Amino acid sequence: MEDAPCQTEPSGCWKLVAATGRWFCHGEDGKHLVAGDFEFLFCVRNRPRKTYSGAYSKELVNMSTRSKIEWTETTWNPVTGCTKISHGCKHCYAERMSQRLQAMGAKKYKYGFAVTVHPEALREPISWKKPSLVFVNSMSDLFHKSVPSAFIESVFATMNEASQHTFQVLTKRPDRVAQLDGRLNWTPNIWLGTSIESSRWLGRMTRLKETGAKTKFLSLEPLLGPLYDMDLTGIDWVIVGGESGPGARPMEADWVRSIRDLCLRSDVPFFFKQWGGVFKKKTGRTLDNKTWDQMPKSFC
Repeated sequence: MEDAPCQTEPSGCWKLVAATGRWFCHGEDGKHLVAGDFEFLFCVRNRPRKTYSGAYSKELVNMSTRSKIEWTETTWNPVTGCTKISHGCKHCYAERMSQRLQAMGAKKYKYGFAVTVHPEALREPISWKKPSLVFVNSMSDLFHKSVPSAFIESVFATMNEASQHTFQVLTKRPDRVAQLDGRLNWTPNIWLGTSIESSRWLGRMTRLKETGAKTKFLSLEPLLGPLYDMDLTGIDWVIVGGESGPGARPMEADWVRSIRDLCLRSDVPFFFKQWGGVFKKKTGRTLDNKTWDQMPKSFC
C-alpha cells in the first residue's frame, strides 16, 4: 500500500502508514472518519507529531483497533511481542507486522517483537461504549512467561470492569493459566481459548478444561495435521483455519471435515475461518459450499 499524501491544513491530519485503509483529516465538527487498521501518524505541515495504532469510525478519543479477523470485532493489545513455542509459530503474522511497524517508527513497537507490556493501554476498553467482541493481545500472548503476573491481573481487572464487552483471550500457554487460575476473576465476559495446530499439542486442551473460564474455545489454526477423536466435553467453541501468508503450509480438506463433523456430533459450535495459503482471499472460507460462522451458545 502506498502512503497517502499528508495534507497541510493548520489543523493537521492523520496519515496511514501501515496495513490497509484510508487516511483522514480533522473535520469542522471535530470528528475524524477512518477505515483501516494498525498505524497512523499525525502530521502538521507534513511533520510527524505522534502515532496512533488502530482505527475506529467515530471520535478520535473513542478509537479502538477494528480487526479483519473473522471471529472477532476489535483488538486490544496491552502486551506486544512473543517468542516461538511450537511449530505453529513458524510463520507468525504478528512477528511480521511488528517488524514492519518498528521500521516505520511506531512507538508501541519500539522493541520490535520483544515482549513488552503497555500500562498506558490498560484502561482503553473502559472508554469504548459500544459493546464489542474484543480479541485480547492479537500481537502477543498474555500468558507468556515474560509478562508479570501482576500485569496479567491488571488486564483481568479491566476486563472485569468493562462488562459491556466480551473478551477473547487466546494462548498457547495454558500451563501458566493453570498456575494463575486461582488469582484471576473469570467473569462471564471473559472467554479463554488455546491454540492447537497438531495432535502433538492436544495436551493444551486438557489444561484449558482445568481453568475457571466460563467459556472455553479451541483455535485449530494453523491446522497442520489431522486431529481425530478429540474429546470436546467442556469445550464451547471450535475455530479452524489454514495458515496464510508467505511460506504457508497446506491444510487438507478431510482434516477440516473431520473436525466439523465431530463438532456437529458433539453439539459444539464450529467456525471455519479460512483455507489460507499465500493468497487467502483467493481460497476463501467456504467448506462444502457453506460458510460456517457459528458462535458460542452463551454469546448467541
